[in-house]
Amino acid sequence: MRYPPYIEADFTFPDFYHVQLRPESDCIADVASATAATVDRALAHSPIRTGDTVAVAVGSRGLANLVPMVRSICQRLKHVGAHPFIVPAMGSHGGATAEGQAAILAHLGISEAACGVPVRSSMAAEPIATVCDDVPVFYAHDIRTADHAVCLNRIKPHTKFKGSLESGLAKMLCVGMGKHDGALAYHRWALQYGFFPLLRDMAQAVLIHGNLRFGVAVVENARDETCLIEAVPVAHILDREPALLEAAKEQFPRLPFKRLDVLAIETIGKEISGAGMDPNVTGRAFDLMESDFSERMQATRVAVLNLSAKSGGNAIGLGNADIITEKVFQAMDYEATLMNALTSLSLHKAFIPVRLPSDRKALQACFTTLGPKPAAAIEAVIVRDTRHVNEFMASAALLDGLRRHPLAHMIAGPIPLSFDAADNLVTPWGINN
Repeated sequence: MRYPPYIEADFTFPDFYHVQLRPESDCIADVASATAATVDRALAHSPIRTGDTVAVAVGSRGLANLVPMVRSICQRLKHVGAHPFIVPAMGSHGGATAEGQAAILAHLGISEAACGVPVRSSMAAEPIATVCDDVPVFYAHDIRTADHAVCLNRIKPHTKFKGSLESGLAKMLCVGMGKHDGALAYHRWALQYGFFPLLRDMAQAVLIHGNLRFGVAVVENARDETCLIEAVPVAHILDREPALLEAAKEQFPRLPFKRLDVLAIETIGKEISGAGMDPNVTGRAFDLMESDFSERMQATRVAVLNLSAKSGGNAIGLGNADIITEKVFQAMDYEATLMNALTSLSLHKAFIPVRLPSDRKALQACFTTLGPKPAAAIEAVIVRDTRHVNEFMASAALLDGLRRHPLAHMIAGPIPLSFDAADNLVTPWGINN
């Protein structure tokens, strides 16, 4: 393929600096023990008894310490004589197939061998209630037929809307635990009733008509570490989750910039963010009814260099970039990506951006399509992914501001950008794949 001369020609990038932010935040040293303690407190006030079956709903998010948390929940349930089993609770992810959803859990380390209980994956779901006069609320058959259910999810800012309930237990109830039917109903009707109001009403319906006994809420700090684990009884989920969301927002990692010329993201993926790359970091959100995230960041050019292997080919979110590499395009399972986009009504997130053959050329296109701005003056940042932004590479034009930032530490620099023989970018942290 032929490219314009300014892409075909060699390009001299400005020097970069390897930067680390050092936010102060505690983390839980023994996640398994902390999980066991909070689950035991919840079990003491629950109706779960010896011989009861318990569905443990686990989503597709790549939580830190996911395996020890799930294993600990299952162990404590078995300790009281219950018979737990794991159910994928991820809406339409995994191509909306039972096999695909089980494979996602396996990619995340969740299996019978790891957790000591079976995994039951089915897409069957039934309506258990109706809200707003005409919106069906679906519930997974495997969960509904158990005597009880518990769920585990991270509390974090949502990638589509803002409210007192965003991404967390409430959303897992009506979307994840509703399987493909539940995810489709929520996203379709949210365009009429609003994402937050409908989330609240659907979650309330599941809490009333479902068999959930408690939800295990997790908050992670800006270093991607578990800093809070709390088993919330079913009666208190909608009251407690807003406070947990505020705690999550305080911990949420963000770049110390409001605008950039270039933002390059080494890896996107479904386990990194429901949107592939989080608009709370990138500022990019374009679909119907989505809240405006541009106050977080305004980047003139956004490039994506890799697709995570754990995403199972789901490249949702690539449409929010301007430029991708051929690697991303070739790694994409378009059917899985399209299923996610159609179910969530987020068509733009499945658009195919400009494709360039390598990391070097993708970055070069970012720098050379900004107009008559010298390379040395271009403010550019390269991050591992949108969950890991406390370590990044920043161009020399950002150096003065970073030197004044109280949390910024210069690990190395000035250093030139480095590429391997295939023109893949070589970063200090390696490829997150």
